[in-house]
Amino acid sequence: MKKWLASLVKKIDFFDRSLLLLRRVYLSWGKGYPRWSEFKGLDEVKSSKTPKNIFFITSIGSHLPAMQLETSLALTLKLRGHKVSALLCDGVLPGCQMCEPRLFSDTAHFLKHGPQKRLCGHCFDPGKKNYEQAGIDVYKYSQFLSDAKMAEADSIIARTDLSKLREFQFEGLKVGEHAMAGALRFFARATLPTDRSITDVVLRRYLKAALITAFVTRELIRQHKIDVMVFHHGIYVPQGIVGEVARSMGVRVVNWNPAYRKNCFIFSHYETYHHSLMAEPTETWVKMFWDESKEKTITEYLKSRWTGDNDWIKFIQNPTFEREKIVSELSLDLNKPVIGCLTNVLWDAQLHYPANAFENLLDWLFSTIDYFSQRQDLQLVIRIHPAEVTGTVPSKQPVAEEIAARYPNLPSNIKVILPGNPLSTYVISELCDAVIIYGTKTGVELTSVGIPVIVAGEAWIRNKGITTDVGSRSNYTDILNSLPLKKRLGPEVIKKAKKYAYHFFFRRMIPVKIFEKGPGWPPYQLKSNDSQELLEGVDPGLDCICRGIVDGDPFVFDS
Repeated sequence: MKKWLASLVKKIDFFDRSLLLLRRVYLSWGKGYPRWSEFKGLDEVKSSKTPKNIFFITSIGSHLPAMQLETSLALTLKLRGHKVSALLCDGVLPGCQMCEPRLFSDTAHFLKHGPQKRLCGHCFDPGKKNYEQAGIDVYKYSQFLSDAKMAEADSIIARTDLSKLREFQFEGLKVGEHAMAGALRFFARATLPTDRSITDVVLRRYLKAALITAFVTRELIRQHKIDVMVFHHGIYVPQGIVGEVARSMGVRVVNWNPAYRKNCFIFSHYETYHHSLMAEPTETWVKMFWDESKEKTITEYLKSRWTGDNDWIKFIQNPTFEREKIVSELSLDLNKPVIGCLTNVLWDAQLHYPANAFENLLDWLFSTIDYFSQRQDLQLVIRIHPAEVTGTVPSKQPVAEEIAARYPNLPSNIKVILPGNPLSTYVISELCDAVIIYGTKTGVELTSVGIPVIVAGEAWIRNKGITTDVGSRSNYTDILNSLPLKKRLGPEVIKKAKKYAYHFFFRRMIPVKIFEKGPGWPPYQLKSNDSQELLEGVDPGLDCICRGIVDGDPFVFDS
């Protein structure tokens, strides 16, 4: 039976990997990219009084969501009179964000060859072709990389203690942190596998890729007087390193990511939105004009989040909303207070946040279970994030397995909901006296309906005067000792929470009319082939993004 099961898993894994490879070949033929050659009016470039030199540096030609948006933005800025160029990796990086775990589940292939044999041939060419169709100049990594710099990278790696990689800096650049984040993403884990013969090779690959990116970006900036660099996400390899170098050399940085609402994107100045949204001043939103229209808009949208109908992606396709069914399945005693506990995908965005009271999510989760094991007067419901199994990169370190390994027999007052279980997180939260979160955005939604939220990690709702924020381990214990709260948030706090939710979902998430939800991957696609749609004054959201890139205006959209 075990041999049969192992054989089946191998066949499924091979089939899954083959589908991904076919997708890469599909992309190498240019399918799925915007067909700029079919667009009308590409030569209608207007002059600008203050033209800026703008580079798009996501670097990965086969990152289709990035290519969809960035080639569109590049052409938009070009038509508005700016000098626009792009930088793409031409196969020199020994590891990058596109090295997805499913594609390299046979880790031995990656250890021996890196991405060159399986990925690179289907990455650079279609990206280059797409930019050039839009009339954008394309530079490649190898133009800015010498043999001497490659040798320097090898020398640095040879004398680096990989056990301390996260803290490693090269000339003030946090290359170690981003190299570690890239490696963890490759493994789809929050902690490295214990086999050092594997992990050390992967770490060296990502460290070398980080160093190469640093050398290339520095040389690019030295050779070109760049006003602003625009690139996806702002973490991992190579984008995180591009940001480190640009900031160190005084080049303005703009990062972006698809938002949660359909047809919307989040942009941030200086750094990844993971950091910038946490540090954003409350003055940005707390004094905004508020009326019944905004109240209705955010209330209706938050309710739509229960099904995800107005979002790019749904993590649960057919959620269960029946309260009685949920109570029965979890064997909850509604005469005893229920405390919710919402996790994140373990490997995602493994960055350093100075305010964290815990080493990582597992450290927090285990501390929480240890505490509630001694509080039989309370029930703890741990909702494992559905994206562990339905996300773009499914986790190879399931939270449930980590819990089971540490606690073979959980106390009866602690319930665990597996990621594939369709029970609605929102209905569960409504049953709770309070909900504890680590980094999930759900805290924004729960506080808006009056549910008290305790923030133990780096959630964006933190530091807004709406939640109870954990500052240290002892502080966390004091907060838990105060449970149950036996009350909902007051009207003024709820109003403040709704204001932030509106700011977060409707002002920071900028709508772009030229995109519509796609039928598959990527989640969005262009819906017009007329470049007139890109001109100033046609799309307020696109104008807002362009003003932010060109002039440094806030990426805040007010319709």
